[in-house]
Amino acid sequence: MLKLCRKYLHWIQNSVFEGEITEVKLKELLSQARIIMNLGEDSIIIFKSRDEKWLEKEVVGQEKNELDNFI
Repeated sequence: MLKLCRKYLHWIQNSVFEGEITEVKLKELLSQARIIMNLGEDSIIIFKSRDEKWLEKEVVGQEKNELDNFI
């Protein structure tokens, strides 16, 4: 799953990725993820923001990736 998600997003820390992605690329990512996942045990949580002004990000500790948006 790590390799798959890194194709589309930026890796932040264990099981956390962020970045901007189109709806088409998101559908592609989720389609491929369903093949890898055990749907009875695994999950993917997606946070969406339509406008950057409604998105606030606070980092406590060292910033591992300097992106401003997350998904």
